[in-house]
Formats: sequence, C-alpha cells, structure tokens
Amino acid sequence: MAEDAVLYEKKGDIGTITLNKPEQRNTLDLQTNNLLIEKFKESAENGDECVIYAANGKHFTVGADLKYGYELVCNTERLAEGVEFMESWQHITRAMYAHPGIIIVGYHGWVIGGGFEHTLASDLRIAATDSRIMLPEVGVGLFFSNASTKILPRIIGEGRAKELMLLGKEISAEQALNMGLVSEVCKPESLKRILKKTANSIVQKDHLAIRLTKQFINENQDIDVEGVLARESVAMITTGQSEGLKEKLKKFVEH
Repeated sequence: MAEDAVLYEKKGDIGTITLNKPEQRNTLDLQTNNLLIEKFKESAENGDECVIYAANGKHFTVGADLKYGYELVCNTERLAEGVEFMESWQHITRAMYAHPGIIIVGYHGWVIGGGFEHTLASDLRIAATDSRIMLPEVGVGLFFSNASTKILPRIIGEGRAKELMLLGKEISAEQALNMGLVSEVCKPESLKRILKKTANSIVQKDHLAIRLTKQFINENQDIDVEGVLARESVAMITTGQSEGLKEKLKKFVEH
C-alpha cells in the first residue's frame, strides 16, 4: 500500500485529508485505516482549526475492502491481523473525536458500511447530489463499527437509525438532508468549493469558542443538566477573558 493512499496537506488553519485510491473505489483495509488514523493525529498535532475530509475519484468510499476481508476470514494464520483490522475502525473514531478542530466531510458517490460509519465522528457533513449511503452489514452477517450504534441515533433519532441499520436501505443525498444526517446538498462539481467555503467560515470565528463548542456537544450528552450548567459557566468565564473576544467587542462598540 503506497503512502499516498491517504493524503494530507495544511494551508493556514485548514487541513485537508483525502482518500486517494480512486481505482479501488477508495476501499478501506488495515493499512488505509492506519493511514487515516495517522493523518488525523498529524492534523491535530499541527493545530488545524478545521479539517476537510474528502476523497478522490467517483466514490467517497465503498467501505471495507471485501476481498481483503475475505482473505483474513479464510486464513487462520492471519487471525491477529483480522482482529487488528476490526480494531482499526474504532481507532479512527477515537482519532477523529480527539481532534480539537472541526471536521467537515464531503460525500459523493457511494458511501457504504464502515466507510460511512467512521464519518459519523465528523462535525459537519455535506453531500453532493450523487451521494448514495447504505449500511448493508446485517444483510451479510456483519456488525457495525465506529460507535455508530450510539452516534447515528443521536444524529437522526433512534427510529430512523434502526431503519437504516436493520433494513440496509440505500438513501439519497436529499433523504440524508431531510433526516438531518447532512447539513447541505450541492452539485458534485460544487462540492470542493463549498467544503472550502465552509471551512473558511469556521476558521474566521473565535478558535477557542469553536473548540469548546465541539468538545461540549460531544461530551455533554452523557452528563446531567446540572453538570452541563457548571461546565458552561466555566467555559463562559474562560471565553469571556480571551483577547479574541475583547478585540471583537471593541470593534463592535467602536463601530
């Protein structure tokens, strides 16, 4: 597996991570998953305030490399590699959740199985009109990954999550928008521009407030109301003392 299967570049406060296996429809195997983990960690260490997560080729990703997975299942000597492959999906989610910046995913073409589930750890999802999302796991006797049994119901509600997971229904970009799974739908040729526009909008906002917002939304769902109120009080005081806020208020008052 070439190192260029996953690309990473940084321009200012914005990082871009790109799946780059277009000939294989961006299938995900152990080495590709490990590269994704590595690039998200590198982006976090580089202090990217926003990350665009995209893919080259016709499809975002058709998910796990089934030929590779079949070889692992059929070869008892590769059992340890098989376990490592399954765990690598969970490590992607850990790396994305640990990233303090805002992660924006741009869907296009097929987005299938674990190829979709791992993107649920992103903060914003934008879909081109040609996007098709499907969770076929139970139909072939597999199970879901990437904490999707928790995150997907949180995003779209338990009923709709069960519908997608139990029935394996294919949904369009428009359907994903209607259920709140994506925040915007655009023409395929506009996807790259809109991802950049959204990222630029984010990095122009106060970086401390943006990071705290992501952190609190991710964490506060499992904390009682009193605990959330206490945490918010600390965050309000922290942001209220920041130089960024003082500069913005000064411009507002003097305007």
